Parts: sequence; C-alpha cells; structure tokens
Amino acid sequence: MTTESNSGDGDDAARTEGAVRTGGSPAILSVGAAAIDEWYAVSNLPEPDGGAFAREVTSAFGGVGANVAVALDRLGRDPGLISRVGDDEYGRRALEYLAETGVDATHVAVGDDPHTRSLILRDPEGERAIVTAGESFRGLRLDDDALAAMADADAVFLTAYAPDRAARRVLDRVESLREGAAESPETDPPALVFDLSGPVEELVGRGTEPETIHRFLGRADLFVADGVAAPAFFGSAESAVERVAAAQTRATHPRGHRGPTWPRAVLTHGADGMTAVAGGEVSRFDAFDVETVDATGAGDAFTAGLIDQWIAGGSPETAAEPLADRDGVAPGVRFAAAVAAINCTARFTQPGLPTRSEVESFLAERGDGPAGSR
Repeated sequence: MTTESNSGDGDDAARTEGAVRTGGSPAILSVGAAAIDEWYAVSNLPEPDGGAFAREVTSAFGGVGANVAVALDRLGRDPGLISRVGDDEYGRRALEYLAETGVDATHVAVGDDPHTRSLILRDPEGERAIVTAGESFRGLRLDDDALAAMADADAVFLTAYAPDRAARRVLDRVESLREGAAESPETDPPALVFDLSGPVEELVGRGTEPETIHRFLGRADLFVADGVAAPAFFGSAESAVERVAAAQTRATHPRGHRGPTWPRAVLTHGADGMTAVAGGEVSRFDAFDVETVDATGAGDAFTAGLIDQWIAGGSPETAAEPLADRDGVAPGVRFAAAVAAINCTARFTQPGLPTRSEVESFLAERGDGPAGSR
C-alpha cells in the first residue's frame, strides 16, 4: 500500500511500511475502486417521493477494480490493484477484505477523503438501484512506482470510473511503452483493457471524460461496454457496434504478438447475450441460462474472463497462433460468459466468483471444452 504526500499535485506518493509482496510485479494490474457495498433488500424500488421497507441490510466488498482483480485471482492469475481508499472505518474494512485475497495491494493508497462506498437497493425480482458516495477513489493519483509496474505487467485494466487525470496518465504510459517496444522488438508492452462501466452522465466530473474515452476506443486492445453505458455514450446499441468496428479498422498502434482479429471489443446485453467486435468483424453470442440470484458484478466477472482467456492465455510464443485465428474469439466469449453466469448464482459480487475448475465443469456440463471451445 501507499500513503499520500501533499507535495506537488499529489502524483508522487510516499511508500507505506509493511507492504507485503509475493515477489515481482503483478502480471495484471487493475486500476479501479475497492469499495464497500451496503445492501438493502427492499420491498420495492421507491418511486419519486415514494418509500420502501428494507427486510435485510448487509455489506460486502465490491468496486469494479477490486471485482476484476479478485475474479482473476480466483482464476489463478497474478493480479494487482491500483486504487485509493479512505482513512476511515470503510477504508480499513476494504483493506481487510483485500488482505484475505491473493490480490497484490502494494499500489493501494490511503487518503484523507471518505472511503468510496455504494448503497444498493435490490427488490425481490432482482432489480437494483445504486447510489455511490465517498471521494477516496475520485482522488486517485498514480505514483511513479505504479507507473513503473506497468512496464512489467502483461496487461493493464482500467474502469471508466477512474478519474480522468488517472485515466489519461495510464493511457500515456501504455502508449509510451508501445513506442519503446516498436524500437526494441525484444520488449512487449502490456495489453490495455478499458471498461466503459457507466453512462456518460454518471461519469462527468467523477470519472473518465468523453474525450479520453474516445482515445481509449482507438487505442485499447480490448474495449468492453455494458448495455446501459454503450447506448448512452454512442447514441444506441447499433451505433455503438458501428463506431467500435470503425475504430478498430482505423487502429494503428503496435499490437505485439496479436493478430488480425485485434483490437477486440465486447458489448454486453445482460441476459440477452453479448456482441463481440474483433478486427472490425461482428459476432453475436447468447448468454448462459442460469437461475439468477444476484446479477450485481456480472459484468466485472465477464471482463475478468475475457482478460484471462484473450490477454493472459499463454505466453507470447504460444499465444500468437490462436489469437490470429478468427475462430478463437468464440471460446473466449463463452468462457467469460460462464464466469459471469456462475457469479450470478450467488449473492453479492465476489463470493460467487468461480475458480477455473468450476468454470471448466460448468462448460463441460453444457458440451463445451475447458476454454469454451465446442
């Protein structure tokens, strides 16, 4: 972990004593919140000026960045989290939750602001309303150590809830590493994964700004957006697919060992499935049919599954051939869909995140191979 200094604009942070590392930099760095979710099981979602009764109140560990990191840890990957927590009861609870996982928390800073937390109202049918409070993650600054760790990572994941200055700094850092790799073929820059995880009106003044999101659209190796965020940003689901495909055909950044089906994007539609756009070509996939207990965090679980299969799936030497094969898109989507489906069968976001063996068993029961192949 890191604690913040007040020098300059806050980009340089002092190191905290006692940080525990498992050795080396994490293979996958997730930039996002480690939030506390406060759950209210309500009789109904209240209308304006209306009310509801909470039959149960509880709390759990959440936040997009932490969800993706923990999901990758459950799948056996080596994730690290770049985040910022508050120096209060909620922040301490978040650090305690994080310490119980295999996620590297070296680059989690502690600030003076109230910790980021979400109030989640859930009715008996599973419909939700979410209100987020707390300034801790909004105050995230990337220190030099976090930026240096990206050079050793296989991938950097970023959620659109990251403050715009941090998002721009991540993008600038990855592009700098790409330029260096173009001059030194023996180096391989990290893959860049961006999740448009909220509608524009929710992100303005809080998260990544539209201009920066457009930059990520043209430069991310993998761009993910859900069924609410994509239409809000692009105007409609159909326009989102067209814009993403057009951006992919214009992409010129170095892709390392990745082949003609890169960059890639997936637009999710909840129970209605997902649309994958790979190298400008569009494919539609169905979601798995499961008895849903709680769909909160399913999108984060899905993104982690894509990162596991498409980004972390093997060394550069072994990954070149399957990634260049257009048929390799479908197995990754199905694997990720299985991760999300399993997660929906348990309450809250993180308790239901599956292990790799659980995903493989789920797929085998449905006639799929271990990595989603048929």
